[in-house]
Amino acid sequence: MIPYDRVDEAVPHGGDLDAARRQFPDAIEPFIDLSTGINPNPYPLPRFPAGLFARLPSLEAAATLAATAAQAYGAPSAAHAVLAPGTQLLLPLVAALVPPGRAAVLVPSYGEFARAAALAGHRVKAVRELDACADADLVMVANPNNPDGRLLDRDALLALAEKNLRQRDGMLIVDEAFMDVGPPGTSLAGEVSHGNVVVLRSFGKFFGLAGLRLGFALASPAVAARLRAALGPWAVSGPALAVGAKALADTGWIERTRRRLGRAARRLDAILERAGLEVIGGTSLFRLAQTPAADALFRHLGRAGIFVRPFPDNASWLRFGLPANEPAWRRLEAALTSFAKDSFAKDSFAK
Repeated sequence: MIPYDRVDEAVPHGGDLDAARRQFPDAIEPFIDLSTGINPNPYPLPRFPAGLFARLPSLEAAATLAATAAQAYGAPSAAHAVLAPGTQLLLPLVAALVPPGRAAVLVPSYGEFARAAALAGHRVKAVRELDACADADLVMVANPNNPDGRLLDRDALLALAEKNLRQRDGMLIVDEAFMDVGPPGTSLAGEVSHGNVVVLRSFGKFFGLAGLRLGFALASPAVAARLRAALGPWAVSGPALAVGAKALADTGWIERTRRRLGRAARRLDAILERAGLEVIGGTSLFRLAQTPAADALFRHLGRAGIFVRPFPDNASWLRFGLPANEPAWRRLEAALTSFAKDSFAKDSFAK
């Protein structure tokens, strides 16, 4: 069980370049941030009329975005879509949909799940297999999973919701933050009418606009109404409403970006493997690599101005996001090559 006295502790995340510069003050600039799973080539922002920032967000624009999101993600209707300033803010709200009880969090996964469940009053148990969730009142999973990209079987998730959780008025929360690059037909967005399944979708990762702060909860109309009431009016800014509706309807950009990300992920795998790392999972937005020299490589890359994601609970893992452009690709490959050569020379000398 995860103790309650840890809920106020900061959970480590990627993307903190201020922390990177404190840790590596003499690093080469500009820093290349590969510590997140955010698309480094974002959706192009439209020009905003000045008045969009001077007035409260439009209810009509919010309704348009809800309908667009429902269609894009495969939810039954706009009544099933809740708009929020990012999915992070939704986590404690969806955890509180169930009275305090037993929560199961499938790990390794996003670190905020356990804290959100504990803040909602649940006794939190970390489990490694879906079968171990059978006695829980609340289950929180990521699909595809972060950091290893593991995909959970759709039918197994639905069976858990119907056979186990429903008899205790429990809830299944599926965070599909990386489902934009997941296999077709694996999302549970079309199943949220069941009433005890809530799907979270992140806008910022695939569209590369994490700073816009936009996310969605997909749920039954009754559950969606509860979440909207908890969020209150004007939960999403006017610019976010405009960008979200435009981007989610841009099927051409979406399909081109999926193909481009797939090519980039394969290129990254090849670079990592040539440097002696083992790629053990991920999605086309990030790759998880394993090496016994992970700590030394993390520090080597940091000094080279390249920030990747280490894992305190698994000292052999490093997660790599995608470089944004050719200079960044070349810097990463050069840094990995120099590390591999230095490591080989040291090993040869030791022998």
